[in-house]
Amino acid sequence: MPETVDLRAVPYELDDEQHAWVEETLAGLELEEKVGQLFFNLFHFGADSFSGTNLSNAEILAKYHIGGARYHGGTSEQVQDLLNALQASSRIPLLVAANCESGGNGCCNDGTYIASGAQCDAARTEEVPFRTGLVSARESAAVGVNLNFAPIVDILLNWRNTIVNTRAHGSTADDVIRSTDAKARGMRAAGEDVAVCIKHFPGDGTEERDQHLVLGVNELGPAEWDDSFGRVYAHHIGAGVEMIMAGHIALPEYSKLLDPSLTDADIMPATLAPELVQGLLKTRLGFNGVVVTDASHMLGMTSAMRRQDYVPRAIASGCDMFLFFNDMAEDFGFMLDGVRSGVITAERLDDAVRRILGLKAKLNLHRKQADGTLQRAREDLAVVGCAEHLQWRAEAADASITLVKNTLDQLPLRPETHRRIRLYYLDTDSGGIFEASQRALDDVREELERRGFEVTVNDGTSRVKGATLKYRDEVDAAIVVANVVGYAAENNYRIRWKTPMSTDCPWYVHEVPTVMVSLNYTTHLHDATMVKAYVNAYHDNPDTIRLVVDKLTGESEFRGTYNDLVWTEKWQAKL
Repeated sequence: MPETVDLRAVPYELDDEQHAWVEETLAGLELEEKVGQLFFNLFHFGADSFSGTNLSNAEILAKYHIGGARYHGGTSEQVQDLLNALQASSRIPLLVAANCESGGNGCCNDGTYIASGAQCDAARTEEVPFRTGLVSARESAAVGVNLNFAPIVDILLNWRNTIVNTRAHGSTADDVIRSTDAKARGMRAAGEDVAVCIKHFPGDGTEERDQHLVLGVNELGPAEWDDSFGRVYAHHIGAGVEMIMAGHIALPEYSKLLDPSLTDADIMPATLAPELVQGLLKTRLGFNGVVVTDASHMLGMTSAMRRQDYVPRAIASGCDMFLFFNDMAEDFGFMLDGVRSGVITAERLDDAVRRILGLKAKLNLHRKQADGTLQRAREDLAVVGCAEHLQWRAEAADASITLVKNTLDQLPLRPETHRRIRLYYLDTDSGGIFEASQRALDDVREELERRGFEVTVNDGTSRVKGATLKYRDEVDAAIVVANVVGYAAENNYRIRWKTPMSTDCPWYVHEVPTVMVSLNYTTHLHDATMVKAYVNAYHDNPDTIRLVVDKLTGESEFRGTYNDLVWTEKWQAKL
């Protein structure tokens, strides 16, 4: 018998009034309204690039009765206006989610980045992840968000994995628990009624592929999983996490243990695997909260079966909410047909909706709707990008920037001894969901020049090096800045030189002192094992760049700690 929700227990612990609101609301819902509560819609500023609908936001709410909202982009004022309007148009208050994985920058374009998961791990202090969570909740609540799709509790076990390279909080269960527990406590400490959603069950980071583009597979056996990802999930469930996002990631060995009838051909991502969501997560681990699917346009789900089948099967398998429409009318019809045909039983539907309403009641959304405080005021936005948060961003960078190696003692670089700098800048194509700052190169150059260095930016579109003696006569040191950022256009991201055998390639490491700095991914030594000084800085914001230059010049010490994945299993990377 599938586990059903207990609204008196963790994570809800509803009082009598909250419980009564859930039951009365559920009893008053028509079938179409129950089905609507299962969906998160992604709202846009301008044209809808996901579902292509021509409906207004108010029409979407009136027609499809959605339970949750996400949105893409926008300034804090734009987001607040959007979310206020959505809540005003919805009869039942909405769960509104943001991806604040690294700070308030996940809820609006002018939000404050604090620290990524990798940065939190490198800082080796609970203060950095705690502040990251605190800022995430403060700034997201100010714009009207009440649910954070964070922290990420994946474990980075495979150095080739770039989808969670900087987002994971470590390469061991203990490290992930330490950082993500602090981040979740920071979110709750804000006192803003922002729920926590950990992701991506049953766990990313074991392989190099990206579930956005292919079915993800966690190949750990049951005992290994229990002692790693299982411990992480058990910790957060015990701490009262309200929501868990199921990834489009299979866990085949555990699936076969829980259901011995399964063959390889039967293996499904967790989002479509009842033995994982109902059996492992809700029954064995005792999770009583809400399970949401990861985004339903991802290939890990879409490649499993027809959309007509997997839309209702996700709920039938134990997920309680379905993330994003493809075509609104079609998906809503698929879900409704799934209920009418019995794929989703009446008991499973009511259990899912009861969990959703229970979370809304825990967050007091119905009370705020009744007393007029659900919409946020302009003055609430004063916290977004405030001086305190910017100071914390700088302190997080100072605590985490990591000197991975300096085997020839080439650091520090000072203008008195290395005045003429040749700067090599490596980035990726622009236009993606995530992309490198367009200011980063200028910020690096200006910081160096401000200290008295003369900087020449290399043109990496050529493969003509010129005379090496002339190079040594003109250049005192080389700095390679890798700002490689990418998301879901490739299974993994590595350095891509501007042209074959580009002059950016570190051919010069024995000609002049050379240091490489990564502003994002932590494993670039795989493609640049020859560099003798390497730094992981984790982000390209101005504070981080300023502090990197401080540390390269010896004005500040390196304080971050690396994990052994930085060596990418290459012995020569340590030389």
